[in-house]
Amino acid sequence: MPALLGRSKPMREVVRLVEKVAPSDTTVLILGESGTGKELIARALHVLSPRARGPFVAINCAAIPETLLENELFGHEKGAYTGANAKAIGKVEAADKGTLFLDEIGEMPLPLQAKILRLLQDKTYDRIGGTKTRRADIRIIAATNRDLKEQVAARRFREDLYYRLSVVPITLPALRERPEDIPLLAQVVLERQAEALGRPGLRFSPEALERIVAYRWPGNVRELENEIERAAVLAHGDVIEAGDLELSARVADPDLAALARLVPLEGSLEDVLARLSSRAARILAAAAVDTAGGDRARAAANLGISVERLESLLASV
Repeated sequence: MPALLGRSKPMREVVRLVEKVAPSDTTVLILGESGTGKELIARALHVLSPRARGPFVAINCAAIPETLLENELFGHEKGAYTGANAKAIGKVEAADKGTLFLDEIGEMPLPLQAKILRLLQDKTYDRIGGTKTRRADIRIIAATNRDLKEQVAARRFREDLYYRLSVVPITLPALRERPEDIPLLAQVVLERQAEALGRPGLRFSPEALERIVAYRWPGNVRELENEIERAAVLAHGDVIEAGDLELSARVADPDLAALARLVPLEGSLEDVLARLSSRAARILAAAAVDTAGGDRARAAANLGISVERLESLLASV
């Protein structure tokens, strides 16, 4: 397993799950904040699977416009639409006998979710403009930084697709939740940068490493990598000093960091409190629907609000 995973108890559990589920064709849903390494886990699942000799094909569902996403996934036949002068295969076909990684699955539009559900259930799909149903010999791994249960409660994500995807969920902890891994990760990243820059003597001063460990890393491993790369490039000598690191003190406090993950903290106190109140109400509304088994009338009664008010809160999730 990659060294960037870490050796903390939460990450040892992640590694245990990856090693246990990798040899199967079971669908896996990887959950975690942005920058926690979800694609790294997906690649590890592929490399450790019987499909390792096949392709690993990734697609970011949030990075492609809704109008183009279906074409990217399933391809099209010649003449399927204006400008389709030749047939084109999609990511599903490109991943034949390998693994298809659907990153940011929570951003996928509802109409396309139905086609992914069919792909999961029947292993079949159609090219755009095609009349022949095709079979897909692929394993599907998905990832999201969203709370899909909230999305289901808000009717922005299909419940049947959610359960199909989350056969085996793997939750990646935020970097702040495993501080004992930070020195190891920082050293691995620095060694990689030192090799890339041809500066094998690069190292952290004790003060710089202390500051790295104390920081909360709201951007997780991705932010850690970016900060160390910047410091390595700009450092005057072989030692990266604390002053070479541009780490914001604004998120050093864990409580402040927790608030910042919920809402923007800019503006007046009244504005921030209003945003926090609105966000908390939406989270509680979605949780109440989940607890009530999808019964919105019961959820509203449990919260002491009207069904109309509940619907309004869920619509804004």
